[in-house]
Amino acid sequence: MNEAMLPIGAPPVTASYQEYREMMQLYEGAIREVRTKVEVLDAEFRVRYDRNPIHHIDTRLKSPASIAEKLRRKGYPATLESAEEHLTDIAGVRIVCNYLEDIYRIAELLTRQNDVELVRRSDYIRAPKESGYRSLHLVVRIPVFLSSHTELVPVEVQIRTIAMDFWATLEHQLRYKSDQETTRQLRRRLKQCAEDSARLDREMQDIYTELSAGRDGL
Repeated sequence: MNEAMLPIGAPPVTASYQEYREMMQLYEGAIREVRTKVEVLDAEFRVRYDRNPIHHIDTRLKSPASIAEKLRRKGYPATLESAEEHLTDIAGVRIVCNYLEDIYRIAELLTRQNDVELVRRSDYIRAPKESGYRSLHLVVRIPVFLSSHTELVPVEVQIRTIAMDFWATLEHQLRYKSDQETTRQLRRRLKQCAEDSARLDREMQDIYTELSAGRDGL
């Protein structure tokens, strides 16, 4: 792909815009592939074990403005070629699970599939960010089958519990919708909320494990 500039705002209908559309169609295809894989896993659990490890799935595709801004922030030119080379989070899938153990089970089952290439794994559950943010991040490459060839496309997969997702969503809104810089005291309170949510996740996991063990022993 040539050095076509990324369209920002209302892009003109030009050859470069057509290239942009073709690139984003690839990422949309990769999102569908990942979503289908995890939905199949969830359905299998429902049939085999009478439960669903996945609460819900969200997907997102970065906007042209977000892609260009991130490239410039990292010191790269805002071109299609640069985006394909340097960004691995243009396509995103967020998997929200019911319990802590489900996060690692889904991650293992997904990355064990022979057409899924694990590029990077960042475990912010066992090693949370300074803010208190928790989630398991995977970058995987997924084959997207086109009419003439197959493309390997990166997708960022975030796997977290309901409590982690609730905290991350509200923390994001508080940070980006505030007119003033978050104070040290507010950051401390947000981090405490994250710790409380983590304790809730562990307690709910323990309760579920005990109930499952009792049911299996009947």
